[in-house]
Amino acid sequence: MSTILGLSTPAFTILHVIISLVGIVSGVVVVIAMIGRKWLEGWTVVFLVTTVATSVTGFMFHSASFGPPHVVGVISLVVLIVACLALYGRRLAGLWRAIYIVSAVLALYLNVFVGVVQAFQKLAFLQPLAPTQSEPPFQIAQLIVLVVFVALGVLAVRRFHPR
Repeated sequence: MSTILGLSTPAFTILHVIISLVGIVSGVVVVIAMIGRKWLEGWTVVFLVTTVATSVTGFMFHSASFGPPHVVGVISLVVLIVACLALYGRRLAGLWRAIYIVSAVLALYLNVFVGVVQAFQKLAFLQPLAPTQSEPPFQIAQLIVLVVFVALGVLAVRRFHPR
């Protein structure tokens, strides 16, 4: 049986999924707080760390070639670097506030986007609806996710103004 970081592949997969879910839940909490004009420093750290960990651990799975999951992982890491720079390097000053919000919401969106892809690939009740992920149920699900995240991002940029 193959291992990753000393864990069996199934155990590592479970760890990766748990980290991803913590990133998604903490990211939702952070974005909702921003819309509510609140700053949650602890939740923000958990969101950023677990979302970085999600992308990094995603690269550790065996793959014969560089494909779409890797592209999303690279984009996510770049977006997270920008978010961390805006938050910790520029302290959300001026335009960096909006840059942080957009990059944080985009990082969360990418994590959820991948989650939807994985759900349609792995969940028995969704697989038949979109076996190639080009069918309308998959496209509609991803469109809904995109629209929701654009709306959340716009609201957060308009409402979140930390002191």
